[in-house]
Amino acid sequence: MAGGVWEEVEVKVPASEAWKLYGSLLLAKFVVEALSDRFSKFEVVEGDGSAGTILHFFLAPGTAGPASYKEKFTVVDDERRVKEAELVEGGFLELGFTLYRVWVEVIEKEGKKEECITRGTIQYELKEEAAANAALVSIEPLRALMQAAADYLTKNYNTNA
Repeated sequence: MAGGVWEEVEVKVPASEAWKLYGSLLLAKFVVEALSDRFSKFEVVEGDGSAGTILHFFLAPGTAGPASYKEKFTVVDDERRVKEAELVEGGFLELGFTLYRVWVEVIEKEGKKEECITRGTIQYELKEEAAANAALVSIEPLRALMQAAADYLTKNYNTNA
């Protein structure tokens, strides 16, 4: 069984500015700070933020499900402003999922160079016997992250820089 969900959030900064956060390891740090009710910390297992980087995220105490997971950046494309990560250990993989992929795109708004759109997508596949676990997939944490990032970027973007 396979499926996917996606969401878009408008950001009042240029795409190049938003990509400075999304295209780097700063995003992982931001995730832990902005979503402290869901995440307690992260560690860089290997890499520098480019494709091949592996991060280990630890969920906040009391969070349902596995206590941690590791994800690997499979795509970090600065030109197209796309980052893709797949779970490689823990998390949804412990619940019958064979693929759990998240990707984020930062898209320049047509005719508005000072604005962009972030699009987050979750794609998954799971074993037939675990099909009921598809109900666990939610875009909400990713949407919350993208909205928190949009708010942060808008507040901290200096148009005179």
